[in-house]
Amino acid sequence: MRIRTAAPLALAAATALAGSLLASAPASAASHQGGLHLGKIQYDSPGKDTRTNSSLNAEYVDIHNNGTSKLQLRGYKLKDNTGYTYTFGSFTVAAGKTVRVHTGKGTNTASHVYWNRGSYVWNNTGDKARLYKATGTLRDSCSWTKGTGVKVCH
Repeated sequence: MRIRTAAPLALAAATALAGSLLASAPASAASHQGGLHLGKIQYDSPGKDTRTNSSLNAEYVDIHNNGTSKLQLRGYKLKDNTGYTYTFGSFTVAAGKTVRVHTGKGTNTASHVYWNRGSYVWNNTGDKARLYKATGTLRDSCSWTKGTGVKVCH
């Protein structure tokens, strides 16, 4: 008799626990859904690494704002494993828009900014991109190992 009455209670408890776990999963799984995050990273410039400006600019990181309002990125930092750092000046990324940070030289626009480097930043054999708020708080990160040359982070 105890087995029969215990089984339905255990089943009800397990169902309640599973339901509460499922209810909380979207919040953690969607943590990047409410704001700024790393998107596509072209860590290996297509073709031969020639160090020309066009080759350097084919290496980039996309930063996407999927929030509902524009964000001012002044002081935000993009870093790699060795400490190379791009620091945003006064730059606003609109809601639902992406800014592409190119390694080479160029003129900044509403959707493209340039690191103005003469050498590559992202390691083809493995690296980690980190996006920090102006306060120093880590906002997002994305890592890769040797692969196709492209990493889609979110």
